[in-house]
Amino acid sequence: MTNKSTNRGPKLGTTLYSLTRDFHGRRITLEDAVRRVAELGLGPGLEVVGFQSFRGWPRLTDEQIHGFRSLIDETGLVPACIGGNADAGIRRDRLLTPDELVSYMEAQIVAARQLNFPVVRVQYSVTPDDMERLLPIAEREDVKLGLEIHAHHSPRHPLVLALLERYEQLGSPHLGFIPDWGSSMRRLPPSRLEAGRRSGLPDSYIRRIEESWLAQHELGPILDDEALPEMYRAAYQILEEEGVGAEGQPLARNSIGLFGHASPSDWELLAPWTVHMHGKFFDIDETGDEPSVPVRDILRVFAESGYDGYISSEWEGWHWNLTADPWDMVARHQKLEQRVLDDLFAENANAGSKASSGDH
Repeated sequence: MTNKSTNRGPKLGTTLYSLTRDFHGRRITLEDAVRRVAELGLGPGLEVVGFQSFRGWPRLTDEQIHGFRSLIDETGLVPACIGGNADAGIRRDRLLTPDELVSYMEAQIVAARQLNFPVVRVQYSVTPDDMERLLPIAEREDVKLGLEIHAHHSPRHPLVLALLERYEQLGSPHLGFIPDWGSSMRRLPPSRLEAGRRSGLPDSYIRRIEESWLAQHELGPILDDEALPEMYRAAYQILEEEGVGAEGQPLARNSIGLFGHASPSDWELLAPWTVHMHGKFFDIDETGDEPSVPVRDILRVFAESGYDGYISSEWEGWHWNLTADPWDMVARHQKLEQRVLDDLFAENANAGSKASSGDH
């Protein structure tokens, strides 16, 4: 566990994905964003998305490499993770072959090392066989590959367990996972529901989508991808019964694909293989808490596991919250994380003190 005065336990950072709306609106450049992270004290960890941040990704020019490394040196931030793109559908005519996907990922691993990022985020297009083929490349470049576990997936999903089995066979510290906290929700984000109301969606429709999500939450995480089409059909049936048009589809899709049901305790299975984390969040309420993500329960698992890597605060409320300041949201999230970590650290210290006293 950690607090400001120690170097133990999880460390905080920011992913520039939180600023996607500003990137899309051309209101900010990569250099602007990096400098502001440093100025606002939202590091030390820095995560960027490769294809969002570097023109020509993953083929970088010497000027790009030198410019970024100089910027990092100047700001004092720490490169924590770079988001790779494992999209097998980048061609218009067909999917990439396994050989082509491995080659595409190799170029991104090389680019990560050129920029001094120690971790590359990969996605589900990369199979256990692909990961095994990429391992020698990751070892050569001394870069860790972390598969992001993002809703609807969860720690006990068959795809994740298959990767875990392969990792255990290979036994390399260069392979791991990146838990995304959006896989462990306790309710739908209030701001998402409010956005639906503002757009004119009927309260009855919003209520039924929320009830559907809560019913699935009682059942636990989705472990069978073949069930997904039926879940989407059921959500669209609600949409039809409530007389809602296409404007209601995003909420239906989000409720199934973006907000997960995994128990925080499920992360214990993968904690030893965690190489980075996405501190996904959507809202910070008036009490300073995240109402839809059980931050304390998740952090307890990783703090007690001995995880000492970075957590990137990742605000994904920008999809529907058009008025909130992303910098303020990230700052408030990090304040919450630090408060929770300090509390956990104090609890651990008190427990150790009591145990020591009991020995006499």
